[in-house]
Amino acid sequence: MVEALRPAKGGFVRSFGTGWFIREFLAGHSPYGSPRIDPARGSPQADIFHWYKLSLIRTSATDKAIRHEENQARQEGRRIDPDKIDTLIDRYISKLPFKTSFCRYHSFVSYFNILQQLHWVEPSGITEPSTIQDHHPDAPPLTFYILTIAGLSASYKEWANPRAALYGKT
Repeated sequence: MVEALRPAKGGFVRSFGTGWFIREFLAGHSPYGSPRIDPARGSPQADIFHWYKLSLIRTSATDKAIRHEENQARQEGRRIDPDKIDTLIDRYISKLPFKTSFCRYHSFVSYFNILQQLHWVEPSGITEPSTIQDHHPDAPPLTFYILTIAGLSASYKEWANPRAALYGKT
């Protein structure tokens, strides 16, 4: 369970980028413990964001727990205890608030819009009623998105910086 994540000296580790996560999630590869989806069906943007945030929280908590246990073991002159790391991970996850950490939904939507402009993702044609429609029937339904052939064939360098790809600066 414990992954060897090495941050810059005293810094936050970002072990994966937004583009990479979206690509792997929509391809059905279940990155960082997210659910495996059917790539032909796709997923709503809100669900992709939800699993992206949980993955960021999990990797951040894992990194923090590993660093803490490594320092503690070094100070006490003992071996690293993976069980203590797992306990610390759970504690750090419970302390990281979902809404106030990492990427905001508006930033994610803007990023996702760039992927649509590049024609790397597109609506799959599947929609479902959204929760907001319970109170506002005119609200839009959930739209499912899939990877396109262009998205699958884009390089990892392009996925790392889709804005540069959009403006021809890759």
